[in-house]
Amino acid sequence: MRWRGEDESSNVEDRRGGGISGRHIGIGGVVLGLVALYFTKDPTLLLQSLTGSGGAVDPSQSSQPYQESSAEADNRHLVQVVLRDTETAWDAIFAQNGKQYEHPTVVLFSGAVESACGQAQSAMGPFYCPGDRKVYIDLAFYDELQQRFGAPGEFARAYVIAHEVGHHVQNLLGLSAKVQHLQETSDQVKANALSVRLELQADCYAGVWAHYTDKSRHFLESGDIEAGLNAASAIGDDRLQKQARGQVVPDSFTHGSSEQRVRWFKRGIDAGDMNQCETFKAGQL
Repeated sequence: MRWRGEDESSNVEDRRGGGISGRHIGIGGVVLGLVALYFTKDPTLLLQSLTGSGGAVDPSQSSQPYQESSAEADNRHLVQVVLRDTETAWDAIFAQNGKQYEHPTVVLFSGAVESACGQAQSAMGPFYCPGDRKVYIDLAFYDELQQRFGAPGEFARAYVIAHEVGHHVQNLLGLSAKVQHLQETSDQVKANALSVRLELQADCYAGVWAHYTDKSRHFLESGDIEAGLNAASAIGDDRLQKQARGQVVPDSFTHGSSEQRVRWFKRGIDAGDMNQCETFKAGQL
């Protein structure tokens, strides 16, 4: 993936080791249950962090400036470049549809973080909070993406950010709020099914970003698409449930199967058109 030396976004807030107020690079509630479980390893950690139980670490306890490693610095720069690419892509796509895109902020944290959606722990994985329109990520997750999920490569890391930005797009379009309302009036099985459609659409939007960015500056290299598809497959509900429980329970899916995630991500890459990401109208996912 060609990204070194490219423009970086200034919409990154670095809270690593600096407390909740954090330092900047340049310029509520249980909603996390809707969109924050993209890479969650243990769903109970989400509930614990939101209710204050589970021994969440308070990042505000640290007053020492964060000393990042060279690997962390590299990942930070990658995040800033990818975020800038998403801004460029969605600025243009929204303009083509007569709308104005509002840029999200990416918050870098370590251990735990406070968001408008509540306190979250690193163990939850990257997430998007509609309440403050920010993407939250502990860069240490990228190590786990490679080591635990078997999804190495820079494009796999970029896919993580692009997926969460996809949730931001949904929020701006009012889709997240609609889904949340429907979930509040549905049983658990239907609520899960709605979550799957929301997540698969974010996968498709990530693919749209990749298509647009490659068309504009040819950033994809040999093996990148495969890395992205591998990442999508690695975090399918069926694969994760099989690893964790030894069995698969489709009614409990909240993100979609590996096959579904790959299909919709690839659909976004191939089409490059957000109108092809209508998961809520699809008869079959």
